[in-house]
Amino acid sequence: MTTSTPSPRRALVTGGSGDIGGAICRRLAADGLHVLVHANSRLDRAEAVAAAIVEAGGQARAIAFDVADGDAARAALETVLADGPVQVVVNNAGIHDDAPLAGMRESQWKRVIDVSLHGFFHVTQPLLLPMARTRWGRIVSVSSVAAVLGNRGQANYAAAKAALHGATRSLAREMASRGITANVVAPGVVAGAMAADAFPAEAIRQMVPAARAGTPEEVAAVVAFLCRDEAGYVNGQVIGVNGGMG
Repeated sequence: MTTSTPSPRRALVTGGSGDIGGAICRRLAADGLHVLVHANSRLDRAEAVAAAIVEAGGQARAIAFDVADGDAARAALETVLADGPVQVVVNNAGIHDDAPLAGMRESQWKRVIDVSLHGFFHVTQPLLLPMARTRWGRIVSVSSVAAVLGNRGQANYAAAKAALHGATRSLAREMASRGITANVVAPGVVAGAMAADAFPAEAIRQMVPAARAGTPEEVAAVVAFLCRDEAGYVNGQVIGVNGGMG
């Protein structure tokens, strides 16, 4: 008599083709999840992350849609749900478009909030009821230390990410009885293409008590823990990964 191996839980990581997103995808795949690596327009980058995961023995595939476009997101997720529920959602997609508020264009304000905040709703909401039927789920949103401390030139980004904190705490209360947790990971300065342009090494030493940038893998490790069974009683929390910045 043979017994079939249960299918792995599926995880969707938005913005999965970037530095932090890619590290999260690789870590979740190493933990045995089937990872849906999301990108917006750069499907080739998501495909490269998925291919590397498969080559390393994991399970992954790429998916592309604009999280800020509710209709496009819903259509893409309907296709995903045709294969079963998604039980792990990592809302990592986000963009910068920095300017002092006094000189910020309305388009800068709206696009940043569209991606980080409206994108959270467009991706998470359609997945909740199928997830709830399984009585198990993990929702992790990637925020920023800017949402806690503020940052010059980033009123739009800080507002969008801080809104995730309130939404997550509310969602945690709504879904906890169904075995679903919702938490936020708020990184500080993390090494990668974005930080390299914005933060010279000397500025990092002055800003960060740890006197260094974090790594994408350090952020991914915290996200991965929150997605495990062992983290079932951690719910509605904002966890900083910032070298002591606050």
